[in-house]
Parts: sequence; C-alpha cells; structure tokens
Amino acid sequence: MAEDDRPARTDYRWFNELPTRWMDNDVYGHVNNVTYYSYFDTTANRYLIEHGGLDIQNGAIAGFVVASQCAYHAPIAFPDRLTIGLRVDHLGQRSVTYGLAVFREAEDTARATATFTHVFVDRATGRSVAMPNAMRAALEAIR
Repeated sequence: MAEDDRPARTDYRWFNELPTRWMDNDVYGHVNNVTYYSYFDTTANRYLIEHGGLDIQNGAIAGFVVASQCAYHAPIAFPDRLTIGLRVDHLGQRSVTYGLAVFREAEDTARATATFTHVFVDRATGRSVAMPNAMRAALEAIR
C-alpha cells in the first residue's frame, strides 16, 4: 500500500498515546508484530473502561476477542512515541469491530492498520449478551 493510500489520523475518532519500550523491539531492530496486538487490546479496553463503563474486575460482562488482523505498512522501533487511533467500524447488538491504526508521534499517516472484534459475554455463563446501553452509547460516539 502506497503511503498516500494509508489511513490518516483524521480517519479515527479517539486516540491513545503509548511509548514503545526497549523490550518491544525484536532482533531485527523494530517492534515485533505480536506487540502491535497488545497496543490494540490496550487501546480498545482503555476506551471501554474510561468511556463505556466496562468493569474489568467485577463487572457482569466481559469482551472476548474473537477476530483480529493487522496490516503492517512501515516499521516502528524503540524509542518511538506512538498514538493508536480507534474507531468503530461495525456495531452489533452483542459485538463491536474496531478499526485501529498506529501512528508515530507527529506523523499523520498510519504505520499499521488493524481490525479487532469483541463479543460481549456474561462472565458467569460465557454466553454472548447484549452490551449495556452506556457502552453502546460510548461506541456510537466513535463510529
């Protein structure tokens, strides 16, 4: 994908700033692919906790990741400072698919793009349930 075809910051609705860590780099001198998924999980859950009322300790529901994918467009490496962009690409009754992107500080073109799907489940039964109204409203806000 050409740089001009990659998503821009303006394509995302909410942002989470994260520094890279020394341990994020692999032997090739850039952030290892698996680490990107921790950035995405951290960003989505931070948004749900701060804006959607998700109680990760004692709440009746939890979000289980059922699908994810990432496209890597350009490398990042320690000590880069990152901004992870978040938006909602699809909002169902029991699930949400996020669109995410990794940006280096002061850059407007995504270095990586991803989708990430949460299904909300009852903690006690493990069965999918409709998301609470407050969470739905928070997700609608970044759609």
